[in-house]
Amino acid sequence: MNNNTLKQYKNAIRKKYEIEKEGKYFDYLYKPSRGKLRDFCWLIFENNPTKDDLNVFSNLLGLDFDHTKKNKFKETKDKFRPIETFFKGETDPSNIDAINMAAILVDFEPRPFKKFYENSKTKKEKQEKKSKKRSFFLDFKSMFF
Repeated sequence: MNNNTLKQYKNAIRKKYEIEKEGKYFDYLYKPSRGKLRDFCWLIFENNPTKDDLNVFSNLLGLDFDHTKKNKFKETKDKFRPIETFFKGETDPSNIDAINMAAILVDFEPRPFKKFYENSKTKKEKQEKKSKKRSFFLDFKSMFF
């Protein structure tokens, strides 16, 4: 896992959080607590989550999302602690599932980290190809002018 890219992912999520905490879900995000984040998570997952998001839910919380198991879900409040402290700027979590859940809570794209990583890798490759092309033409040009 590329640490530089993971750092960029976390920074991008934090920036998105700073915007979102003033928005539509202010009540959940402005002064985040484990309970508020847990309740917000339930709200998000009740509304047609993606397969990737469901995987993050399952990996982080150790249970599959099920509309009928809200009471079991309420017992998972402590799993939201790393996300709470991440949003508050108190910690830098290493648990990739917690980071991915933070991305879900602020609707950051591309997520999860694997997609972000692949996307940034593709961009980098395109930039390298572009600069190689440019240097080829500059070399070619210098031969004749």
